[in-house]
Amino acid sequence: MKVYDELVARGLIAQVTNEEEIREMVDNGKATFYIGFDPTADSLHVGHFMALCLMKRLQMAGNKPIALIGGGTAMIGDPSGRTDMRSMMTKETIEHNCECFKKQMERFIEFGPGKAQMVNNADWLLNLNYVEFIRDIGACFSVNNMLRAECFKQRMEKGLSFLEFNYMPMQSYDFYYLFQHYGCNMQFGGNDQWSNMLGGTELIRRKLGKDAHAMTITLLLNSEGKKMGKTASGAVWLDPNKTSPYDFYQYRRNVEDADVMKCIRMLTFLPLEQIDEMDGWKDAQLNVAKEILAYELTKLVHGEEEANKAQAAAKALFSGGGDDSTMPTTEISADKLTDGKIGILNLLTACGLTASNGEARRLVQQGGIFVNEEKVPGIDFAVTEAQLEEGVKLRKGKKVFHKAVMGK
Repeated sequence: MKVYDELVARGLIAQVTNEEEIREMVDNGKATFYIGFDPTADSLHVGHFMALCLMKRLQMAGNKPIALIGGGTAMIGDPSGRTDMRSMMTKETIEHNCECFKKQMERFIEFGPGKAQMVNNADWLLNLNYVEFIRDIGACFSVNNMLRAECFKQRMEKGLSFLEFNYMPMQSYDFYYLFQHYGCNMQFGGNDQWSNMLGGTELIRRKLGKDAHAMTITLLLNSEGKKMGKTASGAVWLDPNKTSPYDFYQYRRNVEDADVMKCIRMLTFLPLEQIDEMDGWKDAQLNVAKEILAYELTKLVHGEEEANKAQAAAKALFSGGGDDSTMPTTEISADKLTDGKIGILNLLTACGLTASNGEARRLVQQGGIFVNEEKVPGIDFAVTEAQLEEGVKLRKGKKVFHKAVMGK
């Protein structure tokens, strides 16, 4: 099966322009394409995972990826999928986040001469003269068309700032700049970016003529993946210091039954023939499929050794084994104790098992919290310093395990 057909078969393609030309370029390794990543945190998360895997797939087929770090666009903030304006970040914070992104991307993509490139749009956007930009680029955009874009329509009800209104022209300018200076002839992104991407394609045609080759393509679940990257206690990060390999494995292991085969098809590099054979799996076999998904993705992000450890730890815990050496662990400092103990609500929040004491209260009242495999009887339950010295195993529901120990 050729590359483009495989992308379709895996459910990765949602919308395209110039499909036959895109197919020919991708199949023959002629695409120089970019995907943008705005550095809004100091780590990539699972919402970025599909884009990284796509870049890897296309590079393996001979195409050249450009990983665009949005050091410039992050100064404004993407309004797509937002109901409020993003928090403003300092230039120093953005630069730090960009460096963190670079290190993580190198696990997926091979950079170097003739291979993948990494660029930062701060290098050209921050040097633009605003009046010249508006005269040269702004004149190519219809305000009426922009307001019809989904990313702006969502924000109009609560108020769209003029700052954010500049995001589409600036992202479009990225493609225009990369086309001219890096030979970039294709852009990829999620459904939530479709309007911005079309803006870039149209800008190239208006500035350079109708014969200019610039194409766009969207990923089916990129925008959904951003939502999937959140749990009750926060985002699922690719940085092992923010989300441990075990927690990452467990997150993927706990995918909904209805989504497991879709995720295997879209996110793993298992052959389609093997995946097709798994399509009819039900009941207990779905649990095997979930283990395959969790293992394959943990191996991609954290390496085979960490994937083996996470899988072994999960199996030991679920089989009632006592090996908790790789279980995520939080040290509880002495200042969190009152009279030599810590309340269960505060403990759950301190360990990141719940986002707030209110959520912890609900879980305890619903009977969903266990300490050393004993159900917590009520919200007044507390864990003592002596217990923390020994190590306390917490369980949320049936599948989420965590250990709390006394800090040194």
